[in-house]
Amino acid sequence: QQNEVKVTPIVETTITASNDQSRNGVIVLGMHRSGTSMISGLLVEGCGYNVGSPLIQPHKTNPKGFFELLPAVLQNDEFMQKQNVRWNIRVEKYNNGKAKQQYENGEVNFEQGKNVLDVLNNGTLVPYLQKDPRMCITLPTWLKLVNNEPAVLFTYRHPLEVAMSLEKRKKDFGLGHALRLWMAYNMLAIRNSQGLCRVLTSNNAILHDPLSEGQRISDELTNKCGVVKPPRRLTQDKASEFVNQELQQQSIKREKEMAEREVIAVYDGCNVYGYDSPLKDGRRNEREMESYKAAMKIYCDMENGKAFDADYQWPNL
Repeated sequence: QQNEVKVTPIVETTITASNDQSRNGVIVLGMHRSGTSMISGLLVEGCGYNVGSPLIQPHKTNPKGFFELLPAVLQNDEFMQKQNVRWNIRVEKYNNGKAKQQYENGEVNFEQGKNVLDVLNNGTLVPYLQKDPRMCITLPTWLKLVNNEPAVLFTYRHPLEVAMSLEKRKKDFGLGHALRLWMAYNMLAIRNSQGLCRVLTSNNAILHDPLSEGQRISDELTNKCGVVKPPRRLTQDKASEFVNQELQQQSIKREKEMAEREVIAVYDGCNVYGYDSPLKDGRRNEREMESYKAAMKIYCDMENGKAFDADYQWPNL
């Protein structure tokens, strides 16, 4: 069909971690508003991955659920706040070595963390799935605390879509700040998961074929990373439940509208299209555009796989 868009998933063929071990679960990494809840729902409800309890309750902005273990979110906030870091401020300043030292010295409250380890270190709740965007930042802290190395599922979404979604939900969020936050989260997620067995996907890939992409992810987690096999395979009914036709049509519409805009940069054959900024001409507008182009360079390099190389050159944030 003329309007059909084919999405080829990025597959990492080289794994530097030990591959012969059995892994009890997977940690989902991805920026806020990047589709982490959608892919987690497919795997949890569709395939039978375990998330533990209590979970953050569904919200009008995410009515099907977040699939986030509440104690993990609270403990991540505790780790970060101890270093004057919040989910949306100074995330690149978080120091995992310092967090480990604070934990060992009893300087950080770890009551919520005990509940998290009851899930991650419980050999009967397998395969587990742990999802909280803050894990992009704190993952190395947790790796020192779990007794079995997890696999990682990394997903990403177009930076402008994420930035506009954040701006819509947070009145004090400008597009420039949201774009820089997108860069920081994705940089930290990829850097912090280097050397782990990692499966890659994207919001676009899920939206275009949720059944095939969701099952591919589950199969790769088992066959490539040694994660304990889930009890069921994904069905069309479950795939359609989490990714309905309306979401898919919205995605196709956005892509068509974007393709009609002016091309303002090209990175290795990847077009960067302009957008309507709410800022008037001036320095703030220039800085926002600089952030957009930098974010799009990373996005294009994630699409072609370059951003996942260990020696990838990240921008100075």
